Amino acid sequence: MAAGNATAVFEFLLIGISNYPEWRSTFFTLVLITYLSTLLGNGLIIFLIYCDAHLHTPMYFFLGNLSFLDLCYGTASMPQALAHCFSTHPYLSYPLCLTQMSVSLALATEECLLLATMAYDRVVAISNPLRYSVVMSGPVCVWLAATSWGTSIVLTCMLVLSLRLRFCEANVINHFVCEILSLVKLACSDTGLSEIMILITSIFTLLLPFGFVLLSYVRIAAAVLKIRSAQGRVKALSTCGSHLTVVTIFYGAAISMYIKPQSKSSPDHDKFISVFYGALTPMLNPLIYSLRNKDVKGAMRKVMAKNGISFFQF
Repeated sequence: MAAGNATAVFEFLLIGISNYPEWRSTFFTLVLITYLSTLLGNGLIIFLIYCDAHLHTPMYFFLGNLSFLDLCYGTASMPQALAHCFSTHPYLSYPLCLTQMSVSLALATEECLLLATMAYDRVVAISNPLRYSVVMSGPVCVWLAATSWGTSIVLTCMLVLSLRLRFCEANVINHFVCEILSLVKLACSDTGLSEIMILITSIFTLLLPFGFVLLSYVRIAAAVLKIRSAQGRVKALSTCGSHLTVVTIFYGAAISMYIKPQSKSSPDHDKFISVFYGALTPMLNPLIYSLRNKDVKGAMRKVMAKNGISFFQF
């Protein structure tokens, strides 16, 4: 990315919550609670999967990846938002801004691809249960996870390196963090090519994985309808409920943000949507999976019983 003068290159002013000073304390408290909950919830999921041998399955291998991803995703933005909350001049240097944008993009892309991979795992588990352990063997799971991580990094690098943005006098970003759409709007050069590249990348990272997830659930529905017992149907669907909830929340917010004409977007509206999928989703994922998953709750009971904790009932 290019810049029009030295002032714009070296730092950006992040407005964040500055336009609403009366909400600073409330915003700081909410973000702090959200971040601590993200760390605690996802850290607990990773710990339980590591400690309980019954959770050493493909499904929980990918869930562990998702929890680690959410830890990184929340850490990429929330600490900086907290640090800038009460600052009168919340500046961020150009290198840090570019780094934060790139890391957040890579993690968001990885979440899209990982959710699609988890959908594939559920398809195999329900439609072909007898060969599930063979199809989703350990090496295959590692390969799928590594491929999704590698692909997200490559796609992010391609997008960032293709941006041709020139920043002039204005260096004020109406956002809590350095987000790619906000930087595009700030540029004083022609952003047509950059917007096209963002749209193309969004198709590959959002629409195609989301379409794959939808097709996966069509196959799952067809497989469930072939199950004769009602108990068998409920058991099959129970393993998909948590994943479907996460998919709906994350993809819904991200698609509403990126798959639309940028001329129709509102900066204030967009920055609060980004908070939803960038901060709330990493916090909600462990809650969704733990509250609706008997295996996770069972592992939690075992750990608590092992440590003599019996006063809390799940």
